[in-house]
Amino acid sequence: MCDRILLFSSNPGRVIGEIKVEIPQPRNRQDPTFRALVEQIYVRMTQKNDDSQPRDGLFPGSGIGMALPVVSTNALAGLIEAINAEPNNGRADLPELASGLLYETDDLFPIAEVLQLLRFAELVGGDIKLLPAGRRYALADVDERKKIFAQQLLSYVPLAAHIRRVLDDRPSHKSQARRFHDELEDFMSESYASRTLKAVTQWARYAEVFAYHETTDLFSLDDPT
Repeated sequence: MCDRILLFSSNPGRVIGEIKVEIPQPRNRQDPTFRALVEQIYVRMTQKNDDSQPRDGLFPGSGIGMALPVVSTNALAGLIEAINAEPNNGRADLPELASGLLYETDDLFPIAEVLQLLRFAELVGGDIKLLPAGRRYALADVDERKKIFAQQLLSYVPLAAHIRRVLDDRPSHKSQARRFHDELEDFMSESYASRTLKAVTQWARYAEVFAYHETTDLFSLDDPT
């Protein structure tokens, strides 16, 4: 409906581009001009503005202070499978993928960006491409998928690795989750800290990296399943 689209970077949040919409009203989503505009937006949203910036600059913050979205492992696995399947064969056009999966852009991008953070996939030129870990995950059975996910999680999500180190170092292999929430609040708001810890907890429980006991608000290695 708009006549002007502004593109923002995620880290730091600033205007990085503008797209003028010169398609006359009323607009038809199936019109080739409209579809070309959508493709242009996806390309601009996935292009690298500075090759010197680390790939982890998808989300605000860095290290254990990186704010993360809550994205379910089912959604991550589903997108990997869709990219790997015919006719995509490991690389998919984002607008077509979103349309086929009935995703809005706001729904698709967090999932795609988490896959990129975990090095399961790469966003480039309006496409999403599976990396070797993503290919292995797509072809693996349930147990092997958990092992692959655990390796990627501990390698590329500093907060997950930090929690695991603390649990490994303690004789009891236990720690109050609140301790890590308080640490996160040194870097972000309380709501972002809660969301980030929830995201990492869900991913870690799926991968059996560590357990979370809701009744005691406790992380442990006693029962990672």
